[in-house]
Amino acid sequence: MRQFPAFFNLDDARVVVFGDGEEAARKLRLLVSSPAELVLVGGFADAALAAEFLGRVTVVERSARVAALAHARLAIIAETDETHRSEALTAARARGVPVNVVDQPEDCDFTVPSILDRGEIVAAIGSGGAAPVLAKAVRAKLEPLLPSRIGELAALARSLRVFVTEAIPDKGARRRYWERALTGPAAEAAYAGDLDKAEALLKSAALATGRAAGVVHIVGAGPGDPELLTLKALRVLQEADVVYYDRLVSPEILGLIRRDAARVPVGKSKGDHSVAQTEIHVRLVASAREGLRVVRLKGGDPFIFGRGGEELEAVQAEGIAVHVVPGISSALGCAASAGIPLTHRDHAQTLTFVTGHARAGGVPDLDWAALARPAQTVVVFMGVDTAPVIAERLIAAGRDGRTPIAVIENGTRADEVRVYGELAELPFLIEEEGIRGPALLIIGEVAGLPLSAVQISQYLPPEFSGPSRFETLALEE
Repeated sequence: MRQFPAFFNLDDARVVVFGDGEEAARKLRLLVSSPAELVLVGGFADAALAAEFLGRVTVVERSARVAALAHARLAIIAETDETHRSEALTAARARGVPVNVVDQPEDCDFTVPSILDRGEIVAAIGSGGAAPVLAKAVRAKLEPLLPSRIGELAALARSLRVFVTEAIPDKGARRRYWERALTGPAAEAAYAGDLDKAEALLKSAALATGRAAGVVHIVGAGPGDPELLTLKALRVLQEADVVYYDRLVSPEILGLIRRDAARVPVGKSKGDHSVAQTEIHVRLVASAREGLRVVRLKGGDPFIFGRGGEELEAVQAEGIAVHVVPGISSALGCAASAGIPLTHRDHAQTLTFVTGHARAGGVPDLDWAALARPAQTVVVFMGVDTAPVIAERLIAAGRDGRTPIAVIENGTRADEVRVYGELAELPFLIEEEGIRGPALLIIGEVAGLPLSAVQISQYLPPEFSGPSRFETLALEE
């Protein structure tokens, strides 16, 4: 580490910038939100720049550079003229003021990092002048990970420091309080914009005796690709004490859980409910009552055929704080991965999600006549085993047997499998391709849009030897 990162306190401080152009303006824009007194030595050649900083920046002539540096805490030299740059550097060195010289790392006492500003929370990424563009790229990756209101939460914590110190005199207990309080319900309230509620929760937690209150987050993990995980879900996983996860959650997403958090598999598979749903409810409640930050991690979205609603009701019934973090539904993720628009002005004005698995097993009692109507897309979750009956009943209800279909197994993952065909041949395709699930069935004209004539020929069985409507559509394109 060539450079030691540090933050200057700019309360009652003077910062001097040298220059007269856009580079000097860029540095001033970094400083205008600070409490520092800003002095520009040189002035603005452009009237628009002068107007931008009017009333906030004091402008002095270059002949007054030495006086301007009196009591300065730091200086930034953004002079394009070599003589002006040398004179400014000499003056700053004579005064002993730490200096940054733009694009001259060999003359710098410090470098200006790429700054991520959230008010009280500031992150700085530096490269020591070696690669400023790379530092900006790192900042861009970090920026969406910080909640937009995290600075407000930090400001609230600052305002309560005396209160908390008086309520919790022991330093160790106070540190543990802050660790939990700033990642619990109070933080969620602050991020939602309810600072009054956040303050009340922080105060009540400081005054409370005994074990801290736990919280449950019901989190959607999306279809499997870790880059489709929401930012909020990632933050919650990083704060969790224990994570109860489903079988469908990918290993890559499990790898994002905080390293010292307990990980408990409670997933179900076909014919194997190793942990009953009621037992999952009991475990969530018990862990929260121990004061833990609990995450129930579910594939896709927890409220779309994920039984998240049942878990929400069970936890709420016990008076425990619970929050829901939606995930990208596997229907949306898999369709997007395959390039299938679930709605389309020419082909599908209605989109319906159904389950292919009844609560007691077998085929659910669905409105087959409604599902057989044209100009709609039907997405079937958990429909691999019941696909023959689903196809049979849709056709019997009037859906054309030549309706395009797509079967997507392990959508968005490295081992994704896509199979295309027609509704009448759905059972054959699943058996022929060895589809076992998890898989989605997409039924409707939109399922044929990604196909080419070459792709179609790969999936048609021998008895479909004549040109199909798929091939006609593909050739017309």
